[in-house]
Amino acid sequence: MNERDAKFAEIARVLREHNKFAVLSHVRPDGDALGSTLALTLSLKELGKEVKAWNEDGMLEKYNFLAKAELLTTPPSSPEDFDVGIALDTAVQNRLGTTLAAVRSAKLWINIDHHPSNPRYGDLVYIDPTAPATGQILYEFLKNQKFPITPAIAENLYAAISTDTGSFQYPNTTMRTFQIAAELVECGVDVGRVSQLLYESFPRRRIELLRELLGTMHFACDGKLAWFSLSQTAAVALGVLPEDNEGLIDHLRAIRGVVVAIFFEELTDGKVRVSMRSKDEAVDVCAICKEFGGGGHILAAGARVAGALSEVEKKIVEKACAAIERNT
Repeated sequence: MNERDAKFAEIARVLREHNKFAVLSHVRPDGDALGSTLALTLSLKELGKEVKAWNEDGMLEKYNFLAKAELLTTPPSSPEDFDVGIALDTAVQNRLGTTLAAVRSAKLWINIDHHPSNPRYGDLVYIDPTAPATGQILYEFLKNQKFPITPAIAENLYAAISTDTGSFQYPNTTMRTFQIAAELVECGVDVGRVSQLLYESFPRRRIELLRELLGTMHFACDGKLAWFSLSQTAAVALGVLPEDNEGLIDHLRAIRGVVVAIFFEELTDGKVRVSMRSKDEAVDVCAICKEFGGGGHILAAGARVAGALSEVEKKIVEKACAAIERNT
């Protein structure tokens, strides 16, 4: 038995032996976090387990079409006891937000993730930084350990993998990723329906937001760096939801010649949310974000940085420019 299979078997033993689970994922969730949470929750329920699926932000409007989406809720105000707490797709434990405090006690913590910056918190840990999505790791686990994979589970895993690979376009998409997608389709995923709901059903306010952001677009480093910013004033005026931001940075990354794209979002707590994307592994945006308390992947990372929007922009842009000049 190889190392991966041994770890899968260890995690599976814990899941089979215990009964009450909390399945959690990171704040400001994306499709991978939500799809993975629902998929594992549904598989455990198929085994007759008692499972709570929580996220600080609950189920986002854009993903509420996912099978059994109603199972994923915000955490309760009164903490509960569990046999096992499971953190999915969450690089650092405090990114679990209020869900962490909602778990009063757990005999064991399981940490399953694909972020290389994950410090390996928890009792049972499986981190695969080569996996393009936590959803891909979960599929491999469920199949390897013969856990249930129903059509509803397959749909959630497909959405998780599709969104975290940029609809199978990012460099971390492998042959195995396509094989898994095909196997999920065999399980009952309607690719046309799911893809349309994921990528062709945006609210109008998201397009209004894009128009606003493009008006703040800047370039530096001979066009190799591009960024735009969203102030709180603009966000309130447009009535946008945090989830409306997801994927908009790709419009900058898609520009010919751009190596690094940055999205600055002013938050209400005196911090700025920084999202960074790179098209060249020589420019490691995770390393930049780590300098500001963040993390992620080489080509996609983020951080929350205290300070005024203009100040944070200046600091991050300087760091990004230096990295580009040093490595390209």
